[in-house]
Amino acid sequence: MPKRLYARSLIIVIAPMILLQSVIAFMFMERHWQTVTLRLSQAVTRDIAAIIEMIETYPHDPGYSDVIRIAQDRLSLKIDIMPPDPLPAPGPKPFFSILDQILSSEITKQINRPFWLDTVGNSNIVEIRIQLEDKVLRVFARRSQAYASNTHIFLLWMVGTSLVLLMIAVPFLRNQIRPIMKLAEAAESFGKGRQMPRDFRPRGAEEVRRAGVAFIQMRERIERQIEQRTAMLTGVSHDLRTILTRFKLQLALAGQNEDTKALDQDIDDMQSMLEGYLAFARGETSEDAGRFDLRAFFDKLGDEAKLRKRTIKTSLTGRPEVHVRPNAFSRLLSNIVGNAFRYAENVEVDAVHMRGWLTVTIDDDGPGIPAEKREEVFKPFFRLDEARNLDSTGTGLGLAIARDIARSHGGDISLEDSPMGGLRAVIKVPA
Repeated sequence: MPKRLYARSLIIVIAPMILLQSVIAFMFMERHWQTVTLRLSQAVTRDIAAIIEMIETYPHDPGYSDVIRIAQDRLSLKIDIMPPDPLPAPGPKPFFSILDQILSSEITKQINRPFWLDTVGNSNIVEIRIQLEDKVLRVFARRSQAYASNTHIFLLWMVGTSLVLLMIAVPFLRNQIRPIMKLAEAAESFGKGRQMPRDFRPRGAEEVRRAGVAFIQMRERIERQIEQRTAMLTGVSHDLRTILTRFKLQLALAGQNEDTKALDQDIDDMQSMLEGYLAFARGETSEDAGRFDLRAFFDKLGDEAKLRKRTIKTSLTGRPEVHVRPNAFSRLLSNIVGNAFRYAENVEVDAVHMRGWLTVTIDDDGPGIPAEKREEVFKPFFRLDEARNLDSTGTGLGLAIARDIARSHGGDISLEDSPMGGLRAVIKVPA
């Protein structure tokens, strides 16, 4: 079965029509066409048998003029009495000719004499030759006398009306499918963090309209919830930063000593964790999608590698421009590559942009992460005891933020073993 709804709907419409027409055509050919042809052929054969009976009953009729006249005037058959020459050789039998089969069978059954039959071709005349004792009877009959010749008209009407109905049904069916496709495109755009198409509105059948209205309401609720969360976090950030600023001011007034140094370090850690948490919770969801230049970003990575005294190799296959949320995606790549810079000496970044998808593979020669911990490191504030994401300034949110951004784009991040001996991070997002 095809996967697309439009193709399946066409099959649902076309398949029963073809099946019904096939059954009707078979029944018509079996019951009507064959029966009518059989009766017509029987009638023609009876007329020929009567003519043979007349010829043999009145053999002294000179030239058989009366028999020829009666056959032409009363039976609509043109006959000739020929010398007793051998009958022509049998011609090739047609692959499918109901007239040839039935007429041959009736001549054999009713007359039972050697005969030669010619029904091949598009001629309206059928020629029959029958071997008599001392002569050959040649009969010319119209094809319509022995054959139901109007059958093709029925088939043409049946096929023609079906094509007309399909030509009418296909556009209507397409109009019914189009709202569902628009709804799918809107949902896909929302899942990728992009703006909903401007021309989208609930259309089509009642069920499709209800689904469209439900999607719009769901999208509005989610956006409203995100806005409320962002506003709340902004207020919390302002209040907590005010308190931390007071702490710093009081410690500065108290003077520098061993106790205040420890407290000052704790305040810095709290502020770093607060900033990381707010950045994670905010998730850059309010940013609109735009163009992001991978080649320019790789140049920045090269400059950063020089500052950190690291070695980086980058490669790009496909178009350098991708359609993502630029700031969020830059942060995603910066988190992953920065993590590699922190714990490895050599880093390789390979990007492939093909068929609407961007796959970025980042390899390094660092200590790596155990396989059983590779999913846990994506949890917020999770830090390994002996791992690459543990240092004095880390908050355990880098990978969590990166995956959150990737999934908001409709993609994901996975971790694997790197051929370089360290960790491989694979980022795959639609772009």
